[in-house]
Amino acid sequence: MKAAKDDMRFNAQLYTVAEAARFLGVPTSTFSTWARGYVRRPPGRRVVRGAPILTSIDAPPNYPTVPFIGLAEGMVLAAFRKAGVSMQHIRQAVAVLAKELGLDHALASERLYTDGAVILFDYAESRDEHLVGLTEVVSRQKVFAPVVEEYLKRITYAGDGWAERVASPTTDRAVVVADPHRAFGQPIFVRGAALVESVLGRWKAGESIVHVAEDFGVPASDVEDYLRAAFPVAA
Repeated sequence: MKAAKDDMRFNAQLYTVAEAARFLGVPTSTFSTWARGYVRRPPGRRVVRGAPILTSIDAPPNYPTVPFIGLAEGMVLAAFRKAGVSMQHIRQAVAVLAKELGLDHALASERLYTDGAVILFDYAESRDEHLVGLTEVVSRQKVFAPVVEEYLKRITYAGDGWAERVASPTTDRAVVVADPHRAFGQPIFVRGAALVESVLGRWKAGESIVHVAEDFGVPASDVEDYLRAAFPVAA
């Protein structure tokens, strides 16, 4: 299962780091290290470097750099972090999955969902004691922990085995989705298919949620749920 070079899921730059982070409900600084890597210079110690662990494409500042497949990979990373796995263990897990599945974008592959838990458990048990921390995401039944499972269920896979749609994990139920074949990948509401940014723009301009929701054909409860997640202080 190889990624097609002309597949827009892999090569169309759809999201800035900030946009992808907001969709996934993680700090922008966290997503930035996933997409760009990091360099740390502790006083009196050697420089520490971390390579990117999700798909990103070079672009000028403030321009979109993350393709849809990178967003899907970020979904899995966000799930691991939600489960309490350290970045060190996440990096080790990504390396193991890429090697064992033989895929460059293993986190965005349906095989992660079907085979990933078994691979990580067996690897941690029999090969590398340093991966014991992955028990936070994989149980002795060789299935993903509930919090990770819930995130993975929000990824829809195409017939070729690669992610084709992701529902934002910021709300308890799927309210907003990203689909590279709809609205050029920009987040839309599941019910009504309105662009999230268009709805937010009207709300930020002072219009009531009820009126905005009615105009866009989106249930007011969906708009309220998203706003509560995106702007917790205001909500």
